[in-house]
Amino acid sequence: MQSLLSFMGMNSNVLAVCLGVFLLAGFVKGVIGLGLPTVAVGLLSLAMPPVQAAALLIVPSMVTNVWQLLAGGAFMALARRLWTMLAGIMLGTLAGSGFMGADGGRRAIIALGVALVLYAIAGLASFKFSVSAGAEKWWSPVIGLVTGLITAATGVFVIPAVPYLQALNLERDQLIQALGLSFTVSTVALAINLGQGGAFGSSVAGASAVVLLPALLGMGIGTWVRSKVKAQTFRRCFFAGLLLLGLHLASHMLG
Repeated sequence: MQSLLSFMGMNSNVLAVCLGVFLLAGFVKGVIGLGLPTVAVGLLSLAMPPVQAAALLIVPSMVTNVWQLLAGGAFMALARRLWTMLAGIMLGTLAGSGFMGADGGRRAIIALGVALVLYAIAGLASFKFSVSAGAEKWWSPVIGLVTGLITAATGVFVIPAVPYLQALNLERDQLIQALGLSFTVSTVALAINLGQGGAFGSSVAGASAVVLLPALLGMGIGTWVRSKVKAQTFRRCFFAGLLLLGLHLASHMLG
């Protein structure tokens, strides 16, 4: 706990908020299979610069996404199919080094808000579209590069990667594993990005490891709840809440 307190310069109340946010973020991921970085960075950005929120995210995101990535037998096939998208994610994230910390983080908060609004609208509208095999080879590197740049600017790596992967018409288990693969590469790229900027050192890694515990607990609870509630109802509530949060963060551009 001391590493977390020293990293953030926080009191016990803010520490409790961080632990609570990761508990909630893990719960959301347990119920619908995604949302941990989105919820964590989005909510923590209300109380701290996005670059600090993103640094705290690294260990929970890595562990939970590797867990998701390994829960299937199509890893090598997906890696071969998606390698240009994954390379684009890495390139875009590294090319955007410094975006998140610029201007004291104000532009990052606005960019995060806009990204959350777009993601929430897409989720609430349940947009359905398909990408043909012929178009996939051209779209994959572009989607990866854009996702990487947005990751570098906001710490969130769902847009446009998630809608794109959903458009590839993968089987359910393959989609979950593909999301885990994309998120894992994004997390590694983000860690390198933050490390180059001095925002993710050993003390920060220790702090990030602390918040892994509530994230895993939340995932466990969320996985249990998944069998008790209608996933579609929960998804609508999740995206509605994300929309409100995104609008609040984006409103900084009016300030």
